[in-house]
Amino acid sequence: MVSRRDFFRNAGVAAVSTAVVSRVGAASLPEAVIMESAATQAPLAPPNGRPYNPVVTLNGWTLPWRMKDGVKEFHLVAEPVVREIAPGMKANLWGYNGQSPGPTIEVVEGDRVRIFVTNKLPEHTSIHWHGQRLPNGMDGVTGITQPAIPVGKTFVYEFVARRPGTFMYHPHADEMTQMAMGMMGFWVTHPKNPAFQKVDRDFCFLLNAFDIDPGSFTPKVNTMLDFNLWTFNSRAFPGIDPMVVGLNDKVRIRVGNLTMTNHPVHLHGHEFVVTGTDGGWTPPASRWPEVTTDIAVGQMRAIEFVANEPGDWAFHCHKSHHTMNAMGHDVPTLIGVEQRDVLGKINKLVPDYMIMGDKGMADMGEMEMPLPDNTLPMMTGTGPFGGVGMGGMFTTVKVRKGLARNDYKDPGWYKHPAGTVAYEWKDGTAALPEPVRAPETRAMAAKPGEKVLKVVKPVNHSGH
Repeated sequence: MVSRRDFFRNAGVAAVSTAVVSRVGAASLPEAVIMESAATQAPLAPPNGRPYNPVVTLNGWTLPWRMKDGVKEFHLVAEPVVREIAPGMKANLWGYNGQSPGPTIEVVEGDRVRIFVTNKLPEHTSIHWHGQRLPNGMDGVTGITQPAIPVGKTFVYEFVARRPGTFMYHPHADEMTQMAMGMMGFWVTHPKNPAFQKVDRDFCFLLNAFDIDPGSFTPKVNTMLDFNLWTFNSRAFPGIDPMVVGLNDKVRIRVGNLTMTNHPVHLHGHEFVVTGTDGGWTPPASRWPEVTTDIAVGQMRAIEFVANEPGDWAFHCHKSHHTMNAMGHDVPTLIGVEQRDVLGKINKLVPDYMIMGDKGMADMGEMEMPLPDNTLPMMTGTGPFGGVGMGGMFTTVKVRKGLARNDYKDPGWYKHPAGTVAYEWKDGTAALPEPVRAPETRAMAAKPGEKVLKVVKPVNHSGH
């Protein structure tokens, strides 16, 4: 973590708006703290104020604060940042305090909070405190509830965190551009009673997406639904950290969706219940066990489960194309197409052309094909048994026995007990059963006089 102690010495006194000076004074601005690491940071134990059980932000961190006259003061800096999506690829994004998403803000129900927001973007901005109960003039909608924050100015938001729950913050100024560039952050309001809804490990992260052409660094901001990089907290697998938990820990995972489509998030090896939404905690009588929950655009979900099955369990969006990196939407399907006969002719036109996709796409994960600079393969990452064949919105929940309470370090791959791993059948004494085959196509053809219903398929990717 790097302190920005001299930020305003460099930015100049003019960086503070007249309205702010009149209320709190430029000299009272709290320190702007930045983060340079993309790794998951340890939970921030509250150094002052009322106690609470802190969260862990996946590939992120919690913003420190200062107490002044009983008010928690934070300082957010909206600015261009460089975010490593995964090893081998960085993106020019917009974010807060050196990162995209910005740091998580943690407060306690009933806290009065004061957030200083300094705009170092090339255009005006604002912050909407998504889901919060607050005075209308603090809601952050430019032109409706406030003037936009001009370039180089600092505005102040101040309100009481009235209800506990899981929230977000993001701009409501040139929203499509700024969110497409990565401007968002997590907010957690803890209950007054630390024992209420207490868990052993509490994780949070945002779902976001980018459209970055191979070899380039900056997202295309006018993309509607045709994204090609799907991320957890602006990180794509294998650049996403695992969620490390102890055996029999009660675990909470809070997820917010600021993409432009829904995401059915799925946990392997365990059942969970949805205990929280944008509106607060769900009544216990309304909960039921499931392994997948759909999170719509702009929604929050908090799920809870007991991690009582040791191992490395997948956690991912169940839209299969969201577990891929840098998808090529215009790549033709070549399954079953024999290309070897024409390979020589193709190579005369396209030197170094490689046969791919004729048997499916799995072999692409094993190819050592040169990629443009700053580009991720579609499927990458390796495990103890070889290529994972995943990317994008994918990580693991690593359940281990004997972890220390605040130990979140990656323990490495799970060591399976003998006889508990799927294996190749090598019994040569028995013949393999004959497979059941589908009827021949000719037998399924329409008979004379039969009506044939024609299906019209969509021609674009509007269903992301």
